[in-house]
Amino acid sequence: MADTIVSGMAGRYATALFELADEAGAIDSVKTDLDRLSALIAESADLARLVKSPVFTADVQLSAMTAILEKAGIGGLAGNFVKLVAQNRRLFALPQMIVAFTDLVAAKRGETTAQVTVAQPLSDAHLAELKDTLAQKTGKDVRLDVSVDPSILGGLIVKLGSRMVDASLKTKLNSIRHAMKEVR
Repeated sequence: MADTIVSGMAGRYATALFELADEAGAIDSVKTDLDRLSALIAESADLARLVKSPVFTADVQLSAMTAILEKAGIGGLAGNFVKLVAQNRRLFALPQMIVAFTDLVAAKRGETTAQVTVAQPLSDAHLAELKDTLAQKTGKDVRLDVSVDPSILGGLIVKLGSRMVDASLKTKLNSIRHAMKEVR
């Protein structure tokens, strides 16, 4: 975990939660709860607005988040953490806190995440092959964060740490177009 850097206010909150969860032996349950909350925020425009908007008072945010956490079955450290964040008027940074916490958990487990962009969804066999190839290259367990972007036409773009491999058809076609312009 020493090589994982989380910075800023969101990083400080995430580090504090991570250390508490580690001491309590509850890293997995906290991560599961935060992942569930993150999915809820992504699915609901109203919840995303509640989290991001400075218009709502701390009391309104706290009571709304308490009800949402209760309904979602999120309690314990994760629930108390979200309530504290709402009380402190830092709910706008909750998504970044969740990402930073996930990064700390991955570092502790020796995992890394690769952002993969594809033109169309990959089959399970292709995902497994890509995951295995990246694991062999990095020597770590690799988690894939796959997004679909039809504008790349074909191929894929892989971002792993500070490295990026762009094997998209769109980039190859652009390279050919630029080469053809130079020939004229």
